[in-house]
Amino acid sequence: MRMYQKSTMLTKEQAPGKRRWVVVDAQGQTLGRLASRVAVILRGKHRPDWTPHVDSGDYVVVVNAGQVVLTGRKLDQKKYYRHSGYPGHLKEITARRVLETHPERLVEFAVRGMLPKTKLGRAMFQKLKVYSGSSHPHAAQKPEPLSLS
Repeated sequence: MRMYQKSTMLTKEQAPGKRRWVVVDAQGQTLGRLASRVAVILRGKHRPDWTPHVDSGDYVVVVNAGQVVLTGRKLDQKKYYRHSGYPGHLKEITARRVLETHPERLVEFAVRGMLPKTKLGRAMFQKLKVYSGSSHPHAAQKPEPLSLS
């Protein structure tokens, strides 16, 4: 007599065809906590049928990315780096400057760092839509609001 229920693994063909759309308001939210919740939804780990090798996550629309909060002195101490490939061309920019110029990139950088660094992670990242204002062009998908409290 079996005392446990056998777990099942989804295959690529069994992945959910209809994905939900979720809208998250980033106003007043701490960046890291917001990014970790968004990454869980993108990966599909909130679903009971989650499988590590299948992209079963939902689409996430983040609005008001320009009003996200960084705690402590991270605005001035956190730096983002990029390199052109040429010697001596390492560029650095502070989180404050990113928030002023392209606030949606701040959320994108944080979420991308929490996803797998594979083809599957890149596919999951494409389901993230971030906007600095409160409006977004995805009203036709009828996204459901998600509270992070």
